[in-house]
Amino acid sequence: MILVTGGAGFIGANFILDWLAQSDEPVVNLDKLTYAGNLENLASLQDDPRHVFVRGDIGDGELVAQLLRQYRPRAILHFAAESHVDRSILAPGEFVQTNVQGTLSLLEAARAHVAGLSGEERAAFRFLHVSTDEVYGSLGPQDPAFSETTPYAPNSPYAASKAASDHLVRAYHHTYGLATLTTNCSNNYGPYQFPEKLIPLMIANALAGKPLPVYGDGQQVRDWLYVGDHCAAIRRVLEAGKPGEVYNVGGSSEMTNLKVVGTLCDILDRLVPAAHSRHEQIAFVADRPGHDRRYAIDAGKIRRELGWEPAHSFAAGLEDTVRWYLAHGDWVSHVQTGAYLEWVERNYGKRGEVA
Repeated sequence: MILVTGGAGFIGANFILDWLAQSDEPVVNLDKLTYAGNLENLASLQDDPRHVFVRGDIGDGELVAQLLRQYRPRAILHFAAESHVDRSILAPGEFVQTNVQGTLSLLEAARAHVAGLSGEERAAFRFLHVSTDEVYGSLGPQDPAFSETTPYAPNSPYAASKAASDHLVRAYHHTYGLATLTTNCSNNYGPYQFPEKLIPLMIANALAGKPLPVYGDGQQVRDWLYVGDHCAAIRRVLEAGKPGEVYNVGGSSEMTNLKVVGTLCDILDRLVPAAHSRHEQIAFVADRPGHDRRYAIDAGKIRRELGWEPAHSFAAGLEDTVRWYLAHGDWVSHVQTGAYLEWVERNYGKRGEVA
């Protein structure tokens, strides 16, 4: 048995689906079901006894302790997080509460749980913390990619909250001997991603004939990682990672935001022809405050030590992603609730187009 936090969100849901497609080991899924947590992501597991869903907050220490006593998981995989930079700019306190206080509460529950385990169970237990490359800050055009030894330099409230949680996880290993593992990933994309993030937002807007809002000049560079490849990396780290270690996970696919949007337009123009090219819908809007210019991941360590590397090229992964969204229009319409539309207007509505 494993315990997954945030398993109804984008990466967590993909992880659970992949896990149960390859293993019969049951999963306890603890998720608060905030705006981005969606049980429709796991509809195929509705009657599957291997998936136990519990609605609750990682900050509820009593609930987490009860789950640990009841199910005695051999590992906690911690996906639960507030994860959107724009939202962190508008409401930083929520990010500190979930990402910092929530992680601290979870670590405390794990520490108490491990203290009560027998020698064999204690030795086997793992706490795997899923984090982000944004904790490392921003790179110049010629700077080497982020490695596990790159100094932290977070530039947004979101990145700062994840950096704090990373430091707590490290401290619990070094101070208390908790067998922790940390992964820092690059930008994920793929099925079930909430349409506030770049790729699903652009797909939804393009199909609806709406503007495709690109921040600033669109030349911000990101390393893109297909979510299925990320899930495979996490499984491998859980299986063979060394306690106390950090593993960077990247897709080796650096690309500007404008290039990503243009590629999406090309795919949609081919798969769903319209009277005009979707390129005509691209609209440059005022940039995000403190927008990091470039992220890039050096995934050499996980490749060398654990034998993982991404199986999807960006072109193949992006085409699969577009086809998934085209085939799941009902899912998209269901997640685009009034609260989501209100947030889109709040974040993008006042930026306006720029020349």
